[in-house]
Amino acid sequence: MKNILIADDHKMFVEGVQSILAQEENMQVVDCVYDGASVFDALQKQTIDLILLDVNLPKLNGLEVCQRIQKEGIDVKILILSMLNEAGFIKDLLANGANGYVLKSAGKDELLRAIKSVQQGENYYSPEVMKTMMAALSNEKKAAKAKAKLPKLSRREKQVLQLIISERTTQEIADELFISLNTVESHRSNILRKLDARNTAGLVRIAIENKLLD
Repeated sequence: MKNILIADDHKMFVEGVQSILAQEENMQVVDCVYDGASVFDALQKQTIDLILLDVNLPKLNGLEVCQRIQKEGIDVKILILSMLNEAGFIKDLLANGANGYVLKSAGKDELLRAIKSVQQGENYYSPEVMKTMMAALSNEKKAAKAKAKLPKLSRREKQVLQLIISERTTQEIADELFISLNTVESHRSNILRKLDARNTAGLVRIAIENKLLD
């Protein structure tokens, strides 16, 4: 029998999950909590094999719960149940110890399949989550290729670009870098040419999208 803790601040949702799991022979919901901090009170009271964890929780959110569990070395599986389907949130949670990610729009069969997979030491992600992660990975690869194709900027050009992005005037850039106005304009022209930008707005967009100043 696997002991399950549900951590979610929507009581109706919690009751629905409890009802589903009550029909399963090898699953027992031993506790339900409605904020992140209470997860650790529950873990101290009894043995928990799996936490069904929401992301948006009061006191400690789902990510903070995962981070603390990982930091303290607590031996428990974590399955995220959330409405959020954004790559950034998903990546952060998986990087901090979550073993699976299921959208709350999932049906009973998928929820049970996810729980069983995680209990068996496997990872599980909703099909929609997988699509989101694959799209994010594809975009990252495209961005990396685009960045690789861009000409390299010199150290001085990067300094000038940073100041342009910070909305400094030509005079302010010249004063800060101790160079002439003509030199600033020369650097600006070279940067525009190298990045194939038509104006300062395009220059800023390309720099930010390609993380040229990282």
